[in-house]
Amino acid sequence: MKIWTEHPAQSEVEAVVRHYFDLLRAGRIPEAEQLVDHAPVRHVLRSLWDGSVEANTDEDEASSSPAADAWAQDLSWLAELELADFHWGHSGTNFYVEISYRTQIIEVSLNFRVKPVDAGWVLSGPATLW
Repeated sequence: MKIWTEHPAQSEVEAVVRHYFDLLRAGRIPEAEQLVDHAPVRHVLRSLWDGSVEANTDEDEASSSPAADAWAQDLSWLAELELADFHWGHSGTNFYVEISYRTQIIEVSLNFRVKPVDAGWVLSGPATLW
């Protein structure tokens, strides 16, 4: 987990989030988990799936779709997700990141928090916002 000794700049935090997301997209989940004080990644992946691929599946396609947890078996769909805009709160510690699927912003955003710990500051999250 990345630990800053002083409150990090927004650009530093955003770089960690970009790296985290790149690792997720590459299917390197254990490495991504090491970057943040995290919520369960399975929940994050399921929410991203529901807000992107599943939300864009026609009913006809859904009836012939693979098993309910197929999204967890084949993570290739993550390659179609991109980080969009970062939205920081007034305190400079909370923010969320919009996500796009096939260039369209989806309803799911990832929420993070820069929080103090004994050793300094860490990035916590993500939580999913609908």
